[in-house]
Amino acid sequence: MAKDALITPEKEPELEAGMLKPETGNQKPEPVRRSPWLWVPSLYFAEGIPYVIVMMVSVVMYKRLGISNTDIALYTSWLYLPWVIKPLWSPFVEMIRTKRFWIVAMQVLIGASLALMALAVPGPGFFRWTLAVFWLLAFSSATHDVAADGFYMLGLPQYQQAAFIGVRTIFYRVAMIAAQGGLVVLAGQLEPSLGIPQAWAVILWLTAAVFAAASLYHFFILPYPPADRPAGQGGRENLAAGYFRSISAFFRRKDILAVLAFLLLYRFAEAQLVKMVAPFLLDPAGKGGLGLTTGEVGLIYGTVGLIAMMAGGLIGGYVISRKGLKFWIWIMVFVMHLPDLVFVYLSFALPQDMKLIASLVAVEQFGYGFGFSAYAVFMLMVAEGEYKTVHYALATGFMALGMMIPGMFSGWIQEQVGYRNLFLWIMLSTIPGFIVPALVRIDPEYGRKGRRD
Repeated sequence: MAKDALITPEKEPELEAGMLKPETGNQKPEPVRRSPWLWVPSLYFAEGIPYVIVMMVSVVMYKRLGISNTDIALYTSWLYLPWVIKPLWSPFVEMIRTKRFWIVAMQVLIGASLALMALAVPGPGFFRWTLAVFWLLAFSSATHDVAADGFYMLGLPQYQQAAFIGVRTIFYRVAMIAAQGGLVVLAGQLEPSLGIPQAWAVILWLTAAVFAAASLYHFFILPYPPADRPAGQGGRENLAAGYFRSISAFFRRKDILAVLAFLLLYRFAEAQLVKMVAPFLLDPAGKGGLGLTTGEVGLIYGTVGLIAMMAGGLIGGYVISRKGLKFWIWIMVFVMHLPDLVFVYLSFALPQDMKLIASLVAVEQFGYGFGFSAYAVFMLMVAEGEYKTVHYALATGFMALGMMIPGMFSGWIQEQVGYRNLFLWIMLSTIPGFIVPALVRIDPEYGRKGRRD
């Protein structure tokens, strides 16, 4: 029987709308699209948790288990490597199986890694065994990031990609709070009754169970976008040739220098500021800071500021979906960079009014969240084409480089010139952020709802 004979008249509108794949034989139609609310929040929540466990929770766990600060800093810093070099193997995610397959498979592997770690923590030689498993967890998580970001671009119409930028950022940050805050607090509550190793084993078992549930949920809930297929599925394509072709395609862009300048310099000032905000808030007035307590910093920067940044991201994604990235890009540049002036004011005035400090920090954080929406949508635009997953991974790699290098020397600058001059320098550092948007070409309709995909 021909496939067309299985398409009933009542299903034709759904097929034209891209909601179902045609049935073949007795096979039920698979959903091409589902409501993004069913899978975008859970997918990015699952993306955030393993990263935070590897990069932040591991430090607390090893400290409580008696590992020296030298070893903690050395070995947990190396665990960042998979995220730095993930663009190198992202072409294989593009060419082998579907992004949907990689997401579910990596969530299973992440859950298994956490379970192995839970078994290793109470035993002898736990440090070397848990480090080995942490490497497995880190590579699994970085691979999951590649697949999830690629699937996001394939599973949503282009205008929804812009609209849900803020949603995915929020749930990623909720995952950070849940892991860095909730899991650590729970471990502290369990330690007196269970002992330190067993308490952390329970935490790891609990997180492994969460990922077992997440993999099962996403296996059934994730849609089946028609474009989610291996880039080299022809069978005769040489894997190595496909690998280098997908990467070289990114660097053969006519506007590659402008693209790289944007990725590296749009947040040049913010990369320095983000490293020095907490020290400035904590340092006493004698050292040029505001002298806040750890709890006050957590409330102002980690709660009020975080909520403001989330709000900025949500609004930024929404307004781009209404009028497109090109319309909003310059507004977002100004809204992102000019609020950095609040730290110039704070460093000179050194106010003690908590409400004033919280309000000013919230203004800066809202501006950062709003302005970062332009950066996030720009990366989606750069990734358009045959190798979406690879090119998005490359963009995120340059994004990380653009944050890492300026942040590395911001502390040294502060120690040399003090907070006041540092924040004045940061205002000067916003100049590249005002230059690079003028160098890139942006489709006037890109990001706008109703644009033809």
